[in-house]
Amino acid sequence: QVQLVEFGGGVVQVGESLRLACVSDGNIFNVALMAWYRQAPGKRREQVATITPGGIPTYNIHVKDRFTVSRDNAKNTMFLQMRSLKSEDSAVYYCHARLISSSTLYWGQGTQVTVSS
Repeated sequence: QVQLVEFGGGVVQVGESLRLACVSDGNIFNVALMAWYRQAPGKRREQVATITPGGIPTYNIHVKDRFTVSRDNAKNTMFLQMRSLKSEDSAVYYCHARLISSSTLYWGQGTQVTVSS
């Protein structure tokens, strides 16, 4: 069973930056589509960004131009650099992996990001 663990959440002020990391204990990064999701209280979980094994990203329209997703396959780590944070970015952020060969899904436990005004 592969485990995903997120790091880097915390409390920041509006306009500040934060970087999240997701580390896998299994060697899956070369064969998985990775993604960040988030869920705010009372709202549905939404996809924030995805990144292919080759490093091609996609972004939610609400974070495009502010967030950057990247990955280091050799270290089984994915990052989410968040800039110009807004109060509406406050949520629990989850790391997600989907194995391309089997469509098996994995989720991290989540890390809280709070943007305070």
